Amino acid sequence: MATVRATQRLSTEVCIAGAGPAGIMLGLLLARAGVDVIVLEKHADFFRDFRGDTVHPSTLDLIDQLGLREQFEAIPHTRLRKIDMVINGLRLHAIDFGLLHRTNAEIALMPQWDLLDLLAGEAKKYPSFTLVMNAEVTGVTHRGGRIAGVRARTSDGALTIDAAMTIAADGRSSVVRRALRLPVQEHGVPIDVLWFRLDRPAAKLPDTLGWISSTAMVITIPRPDYLQCGLLIPKGSFPALRGAGLVAFRSLVASASPRLKGVLERLTDWDEVKLLSVQIDMLTRWSVPGALCIGDAAHAMSPAFGVGINSAIQDAVATANILVPLLRAGAGVLALDAGAQAVQRRRARPTEWMQRIQLVLHKYIANADGRQLLHRPPTLRERVVLANLLPVIKPLAVRLVGYGFRPERIDPAVLDSTMPNSAGWPRPRPGTQA
Repeated sequence: MATVRATQRLSTEVCIAGAGPAGIMLGLLLARAGVDVIVLEKHADFFRDFRGDTVHPSTLDLIDQLGLREQFEAIPHTRLRKIDMVINGLRLHAIDFGLLHRTNAEIALMPQWDLLDLLAGEAKKYPSFTLVMNAEVTGVTHRGGRIAGVRARTSDGALTIDAAMTIAADGRSSVVRRALRLPVQEHGVPIDVLWFRLDRPAAKLPDTLGWISSTAMVITIPRPDYLQCGLLIPKGSFPALRGAGLVAFRSLVASASPRLKGVLERLTDWDEVKLLSVQIDMLTRWSVPGALCIGDAAHAMSPAFGVGINSAIQDAVATANILVPLLRAGAGVLALDAGAQAVQRRRARPTEWMQRIQLVLHKYIANADGRQLLHRPPTLRERVVLANLLPVIKPLAVRLVGYGFRPERIDPAVLDSTMPNSAGWPRPRPGTQA
């Protein structure tokens, strides 16, 4: 990995704004393929407690493709073969990944910062990869009607990156996305989530992702040493909840999961509770000449099913599969722009389908205000219908949660950095300018 210190201008083939799952995975794949790539991350590290933890079978398959399974297993994490929910004291095995009948028939619950450290560490082995931390993108540059790169603010001063292709992977509050002024379709979501961590109860608690009562819905993500928890609340209600005090907050959580009552007493400061504003949206156009949005910058996902991180990584793989052959062939800017449009054509529809399912879930179940379908006693007709549909629905639900609608595989050509091509690959790294 090259080190960027007082340099004020760099040139590269691809510049990626944002070192989240989409940005780091794409940076790794491009670097492994020999593409010169610079990734900018505005923070000093990857530690953000509210980031998604769930590594689904689709992503585990990609970890295997990259040959990183041994390093992955060395990182402390937990595994769930089944996703359990407790509804008013009744435990349900909602998802059983064993029905996949595949090598990766489970999800791994790993703090996202650990996964990003793993992928970034692997990317740093390749000389064409540069990761600049503490580099906050402030805008884009233009040349001849195209996006020509980005401007950033670093601890060493202003930095300009010149790039043939700029990738916005800087999240749902993407600076690049705003600068590109791309049209977005927003969907109203009735919830926000309050994230907090709790000690594990002294009595062993079965791994459970969802606790639902008539008054609250609580998420508990089992990490090796503690529980990462989330409370669904009506959107915009955090000020009122905070005004009611921590005692009321703890009581609300305990109403859904009484077994957490003892450890809830140790939560004594609102600074330990973080607000995540939930949104679902998608750009109607993901690219302009010279730039492409992927991951949350292209489509913000709800935490429902924990698919956000995996969807972002799928975008990164599709982007690498499409752009690497073009870059290797020395394709011109028009071909790169066509490639960016091809990424949207491949990824927009499966993302839209998953978002529709999330919206239905929030309307009828995960809405923090009623959960009427779970508490109205089913009629005889509904029982008969469910009895006949469940054998069909359960394998389909497992498939959709584990893999989504269009899982991506890394093209073997992307993994082969020695592949010859007409552009004389690999090309020497572009120089830097003072």
